[in-house]
Amino acid sequence: MRLTRKRVASALVAAYCLFSLYAAYSVFFGNRRSRRGAAASPRGPRDGTATGKGRRASRGELSSLTNEEWNPWEPDDQIKQFDLLHRYETIPQLFKKKPPEKEKIDLKVQIWGKAAIGLYLWQHIFEGLLEPADVTAQWREGNLKAGRTYFRFITGPTLLPGYFSVVDNVVLVLNGREDTKISFATQWLLYTKTLVEARKLQHVAVVLLGNEQCNNKWIYPYLKKNGGFVELLFVIYDSPWINEEDVFQWPLGVATYRNFPVVEPSWSLLHDERPFLCNFLGTIYKNSSRETLMDILKHDKNNKLCWITAREEWKPEETDESLKNYQDALLQSDLTLCPVGVNTECYRIYEACSYGSIPVVEDVMTPGSCGNASTSPRTPLQLLKAMGAPFIFIKDWKQLPAILEKEKNMSLQEKVERRKTLLAWYQHFKAQLKLKFIKILERSFLMSD
Repeated sequence: MRLTRKRVASALVAAYCLFSLYAAYSVFFGNRRSRRGAAASPRGPRDGTATGKGRRASRGELSSLTNEEWNPWEPDDQIKQFDLLHRYETIPQLFKKKPPEKEKIDLKVQIWGKAAIGLYLWQHIFEGLLEPADVTAQWREGNLKAGRTYFRFITGPTLLPGYFSVVDNVVLVLNGREDTKISFATQWLLYTKTLVEARKLQHVAVVLLGNEQCNNKWIYPYLKKNGGFVELLFVIYDSPWINEEDVFQWPLGVATYRNFPVVEPSWSLLHDERPFLCNFLGTIYKNSSRETLMDILKHDKNNKLCWITAREEWKPEETDESLKNYQDALLQSDLTLCPVGVNTECYRIYEACSYGSIPVVEDVMTPGSCGNASTSPRTPLQLLKAMGAPFIFIKDWKQLPAILEKEKNMSLQEKVERRKTLLAWYQHFKAQLKLKFIKILERSFLMSD
């Protein structure tokens, strides 16, 4: 029995010695043969000089060493490492050889921004950039692709008829609020008409800042259905012309003419405690509901918790200081009071949304021709309501004290959740308008072709 164990042990020792001799032979002699084989390779001779002191190995030499070194214990891993190295080295070459295919563009559209509302369309809804960034620049432009369309937006005082190249399709942004603006807008429409007649333009749409009482008859003859050349009209305010076929409602947006910025949501905007229950900074018109609002605030015990700055005369110019005060009021107030002016829709509504301050909107129709179409109810802010705006709508400012009392009893967490809802809605609102605008243009312009 003992003899048998000795024989087995001797056999194992002998096998181990043979394996060791074989491994040593492979390391010292097999490696030399592989190097000689490499030297005789059809690829040509390699520099086999060892990297000594004072001389660093070149990238080619390092690569050669990597290829020739052999690890007797991990041959598969060595092959995998070389394979990965080869892949990473060739990835840039693959990208050079096969550049990504360009996305298909079916339509090219120029937007001529000859009214400040064009900046709301481009920077706030389309989220497009403008170069140069300086708002006082004489010429500004931006480009982007959306849907199947490539858009180029151009604006500035030096955007004059005949001084720039045009493409087949144009969206003209105009101001038609008052007589002087209408006269200027008409000049641009007549210039556009000459381009259409000369077959330099195929399709034209107009985004119009309409009259606050919806008296827009001056543009009626230019609409295609009336013998004109304007195929699509996007009009601000609750015009009775809106039919969702060739006339569409468009939002007023923020006061870009006063340089109101694009506001990016932040942690503090969402989560900070706001020191004021409400704010109102604006003009008090004689015999208006704004006078009623001021009287109610004056006699309400919560009026000291609101940021109120009233003036008797409207001033179109904005200073850096007044703009900052207004933005601070929005940022530091939970509610923004939005009494009607000449029209129910005002810039303040959208500016409050930008800062997560809930608009408290006086939901009454103002005098004029807005909202009188038989196809739509006589109600203001149809676009915002159709999109489910999470505002506080009131019919009478006498409801305000109860609203402010309720605000005092709300927790910060409840207010934070409400801000999140408002900001998410506003982002969705702008995104949906962008999609709608693009689809309407593509459907009309491409189907016509």
